[in-house]
Amino acid sequence: MKNLILLLLTLSIYISAFAQSQTEKKVAVIEKELFTKVANLDSLLFTAYNSKNLDLMKTYFTGDLEWYQDNGGLIGFEKVFENFNAIFNRDYDLKRNLIKESLEVHPIEDYGAIEIGKHQFKHVENGKLEIGTFKFLMIWKNENENWKISRVVSYDH
Repeated sequence: MKNLILLLLTLSIYISAFAQSQTEKKVAVIEKELFTKVANLDSLLFTAYNSKNLDLMKTYFTGDLEWYQDNGGLIGFEKVFENFNAIFNRDYDLKRNLIKESLEVHPIEDYGAIEIGKHQFKHVENGKLEIGTFKFLMIWKNENENWKISRVVSYDH
């Protein structure tokens, strides 16, 4: 009888551990897929930015966009794109590069994802390369696989 109880106990521990391991693997796969999805969206958005394609950029943001900037306050969709247009019309090309190892992606249940990272903006001004490294947080909203940014926090300027 003791052997049977010991066998059942061992079997139940094994099954529980196996089930937990399978759940952890599924979660890891889902998190990796989400990371890949958001990293790809980031790349597409900033390819549009670096090529000064304002119309394409607009497709990556919700109409109720809120953009919080430490040195500029809160601005909405229209003002954000007025600012981008002004940047695109400068005498120099401002290019954005993601610092890939800084990228974090976290799920938001029943909404989308949080993207956190650092990026650099580079341009040549008066013959000198200027580089600024800044932090950002973006909230991606997923509506039927149509991912758009609804909130941005740009800081550490």
